[in-house]
Amino acid sequence: MARLLNTFWPWRRIAEPRQNFVSILGPRGFYRLAYREWGSASNTRVLVCVHGLTRLGRDFDHLARALAGDYRVICPDMPGRGDSDWFEHKMDYQPPNYVAACAALIARLGVERVDWLGTSMGGIVGMEMAAMPNAPIARMIINDIGPVVPKAAIERIVSYTGSDPRFNTVAEVEAMYRKNAAPFGIKRDDHWRHLTEISIRPAPQGKLKLHYDPGIVIPFKSSPIADVVSWPVWEAIKCPVLVLRGADSDLLLAHTAKEMTERGPKAELIEIPGCGHAPALMEDDQIAIVRDWLIQRHERG
Repeated sequence: MARLLNTFWPWRRIAEPRQNFVSILGPRGFYRLAYREWGSASNTRVLVCVHGLTRLGRDFDHLARALAGDYRVICPDMPGRGDSDWFEHKMDYQPPNYVAACAALIARLGVERVDWLGTSMGGIVGMEMAAMPNAPIARMIINDIGPVVPKAAIERIVSYTGSDPRFNTVAEVEAMYRKNAAPFGIKRDDHWRHLTEISIRPAPQGKLKLHYDPGIVIPFKSSPIADVVSWPVWEAIKCPVLVLRGADSDLLLAHTAKEMTERGPKAELIEIPGCGHAPALMEDDQIAIVRDWLIQRHERG
């Protein structure tokens, strides 16, 4: 049966990514946006996966590999992260510029409609895009983010984001992530090591540094931090939505998640135990949630 399926759907055989770049017109000129593409370029089912504030597209390696037989999976690095260019003017690290980058990326893909998976910041970008008239998002999964983001959660993330540390060993970086990213709910040592290895870059004098521009946090520090409330954006969304919430999340509070099922697109909600902000989506059961919802929604048309 597997051989027969591979004859008719050759993308099922493809499980390794291709590294690509697209030139994006930003607020002050062109810059390169990096993205990894899994599955067959001829597959009309396209899933765009967008990461959180300090993360990068390779966070989705496990999920993308598992879905590559059913989807063409696109995992970009937002500006200032991973292999993408950094903005010279740090105040340009704002959601409207991320939305513009993703719109240009979708145009590069040559498709009219995509499905969307956004973790934290990636969910904000997805909501902003899906709320616009004639948006290209057909179905959307939002991972631990919503129309209300509490001040305390923003302060917690900003507290460890703006520095530019140097490390002597990979083990030192992993120890830092095991502390700061404990709410991700990662259980396996190999997953922690993967998260660490994709996040480091060489630095002078044999040191290691993190993959992202420390300047990404400057927009948060440019004015007093306060709760972020964007219900009008949520209520403008028309596509089907699944909300994933870490059961212990301090960023997507339980009452906000419940309200998201009652307003706007009236999302479906699944809570993931043993996680805070935000579930890493590396475990098989979490990947199955994503796959099953997307396939079921496709079957409904």
